[in-house]
Amino acid sequence: MSNTSHCLTCDLIARRDRGEAPFWDSIYRTQHWDLVHSYNTALPGWLVLVARRHVEAIDELTDAEAAELGVLLRQTSAALREVTGCVKTYVCQFAEQAEHPHVHFHVIPRLADQPDDRRGPRVFAYLGVPEAERVSEETMNAIATRLRTVARFA
Repeated sequence: MSNTSHCLTCDLIARRDRGEAPFWDSIYRTQHWDLVHSYNTALPGWLVLVARRHVEAIDELTDAEAAELGVLLRQTSAALREVTGCVKTYVCQFAEQAEHPHVHFHVIPRLADQPDDRRGPRVFAYLGVPEAERVSEETMNAIATRLRTVARFA
């Protein structure tokens, strides 16, 4: 870890490793990546691909991590299109929050009827919302179940 003393993302990975994560927080796992539903979003299907190894910048990825990432981004986007009916996905990576300095990629469904004020970078208005506005655990689990059914993860 660079100058970060605590990484919540690493804590969440450890919880998955112990088999204690809810279903929506452990949709698909590979040697290098975890696929999860975002826990603080109002947009159903907002997924996150999380590097399993603590890394704080994309250029720190190994060749194997980077190669697997490309395949997973395509597969996740295809599965999201099938599950949510989205017209495309947005993919973003920042790793700037103090508790999440760990490389993770947001894979966000852009729905056909998504309002103009929630498209492009404005889609982040769906993230970090109050708990009452968040996608329910029941809905996240249903999406996770459908993703596992339709995904063609290798």
